[in-house]
Amino acid sequence: MSQPIRILPNHLVNQIAAGEVVERPASIVKELIENSLDAGARRIELDIEQGGIKRVRVRDDGRGIPPDQLALALARHATSKVAELQDLEAVATLGFRGEALPSIASVSRLRLISRTHEESRAWEVAVGVDGTLEAPRPAAHPPGTSVEVRDLFFNVPARRKFLRTEKTEFSHLEQVVRRIALVSPEVAFHLRHNGRTQFDLPPATDAHGHLDRLARLLGETFAEQALDLDAVAVQLRLWGWVVRPAFSRSQADQQFFYVNGRMVRDKLVSHAVRQAFNDVLHHGRQPAYVLFLELPARLVDCNVHPAKHEVRFREGRQVHDFIFRTLHRRLTDGVLGRAPLDLTSPAAGGAGQWEEDAVPGVEQGGVHGQEAPSRRGFGFTQRVGDARPVYRDRLRADLSLQCPLGSGPSGTTEPGDSARTLADAMPPLGYALAQLNGVYVLAQSAAGLILVDIHAAHERIGYERLKARWREGALVRQPLLIPVSVAVAPHEAELIEIHAEGLCALGMLIDRIDAGTLVVREVPALLREVDHAALVRDLLADLTVHGRSRRLEDTMEAVLSTIACHGAVRANRRLSLDEMNALLREMEQAERIDQCNHGRPTWITIGYDELDRWFARGR
Repeated sequence: MSQPIRILPNHLVNQIAAGEVVERPASIVKELIENSLDAGARRIELDIEQGGIKRVRVRDDGRGIPPDQLALALARHATSKVAELQDLEAVATLGFRGEALPSIASVSRLRLISRTHEESRAWEVAVGVDGTLEAPRPAAHPPGTSVEVRDLFFNVPARRKFLRTEKTEFSHLEQVVRRIALVSPEVAFHLRHNGRTQFDLPPATDAHGHLDRLARLLGETFAEQALDLDAVAVQLRLWGWVVRPAFSRSQADQQFFYVNGRMVRDKLVSHAVRQAFNDVLHHGRQPAYVLFLELPARLVDCNVHPAKHEVRFREGRQVHDFIFRTLHRRLTDGVLGRAPLDLTSPAAGGAGQWEEDAVPGVEQGGVHGQEAPSRRGFGFTQRVGDARPVYRDRLRADLSLQCPLGSGPSGTTEPGDSARTLADAMPPLGYALAQLNGVYVLAQSAAGLILVDIHAAHERIGYERLKARWREGALVRQPLLIPVSVAVAPHEAELIEIHAEGLCALGMLIDRIDAGTLVVREVPALLREVDHAALVRDLLADLTVHGRSRRLEDTMEAVLSTIACHGAVRANRRLSLDEMNALLREMEQAERIDQCNHGRPTWITIGYDELDRWFARGR
């Protein structure tokens, strides 16, 4: 006999809901910190025991909860953040469902203490073992809220056995705190585990403080090698930092993307970032970045998943293209003429060259002349740019003793005057001094000593030239003697028809001869040996998932990369000073010159300060 349909008790409903919200201790910490931020907290303290399995306590100095609303705070679907459907469509807070606290309370022993700034004392409420709410009672607590969670999954043994070791659980928990601390620089964070302080982050009051937080959380290498960006298009703003490709990582452990202050993992975003890094990374290497996308709340749906890790954009294609263009342009600009960041210098918060650069299709400085939108809770507007140390005085002194060969002053000009003129006119990569081991160019610039990998640099220059010719239609198209027939689904054939003009512009002519058959008639001449049927299927796979495809471009660029590599200057070819200087000038004009086609760095700088340290000068 079948069981009758019945209404589940509230405690069981909460335990079922907890399966979507509470996966591990890190999930609890995420929900509680987000509640603290929504309450306007400026300091958040976390006390963790046994990786969060035994105890999690989150304490803040936010607005607090009035005594008569403590019970409501632990009731399911009770929230102060939305009241009607229109509020949900424009939600600007991190939390809004009213599910976190009751879900956590249903699988743990929870205690809540809170005091508003208007109250003279705090009140405490706890949830009993059977899920019942105990009566509120007075407690000692400063203005703000503390939530203590003990014995996670004590009443759900099946869930508890899936928890990992204390070390693993704390690693996940710490990563969550780091992610939130990156997007909330104005908030101080203090994290303790088993009584030991893991980190104590002071609030950032300016852009230099935000950069210092990056260094504390992600390492000084990240902060030193980060390229800052800030671009605005109609209703969209993307800002943050992306690390130079030469300092990519083997794992995707330093990739942080935030939408309106919320950490998200989104396929559309990931695809746009991968495209921007398409030909500047070693195979298998991962970019590192901290990026913030801001847009009106009505243009993004955060109510896709209970954990709110996923979002859905109303104009996904526009967002994708904006992210790609902005990152591609920033990486294309490179770092020529930009010195390494000095985190000890107040000038590290100064504006950089990027302020003057415009992203295609992007307005700088705001929407239609208005002020660009500011991120929630971020109280300062100072841009973060690379701080350029002043090397000119030092260089003038050096050049008064020795000038680059072929570039020295003539006539009766005083040495000091000629040195000053040369320093003021010094190009970003300086002037060549010599060729080392037949492989490297040694040059002197205002920033220090420059070392250039001749083959890698020439390879990138040739590659960019070939790409430019291809995009201008200067490369030959090849009609196929025997057209290639490809069987596809009818909706895939329609996709090819929709994108036929764009494919033809790239050198590929594909006709549809019936509902499910395509015929490839022309391809770029350089791709005549490629498996054309496989290329078409790859194109269709991308068009189906992303609405666009770079398969043809990627395949073509791979061929052009090989051609450029074989045509580049080989090792041990002796170059004259004029040839070396010509290479440096071409590098300064080329796009994405910081890496060769395979992602290897093409040049490095050894700063004068570093040289001084090597030789113990100034001690």
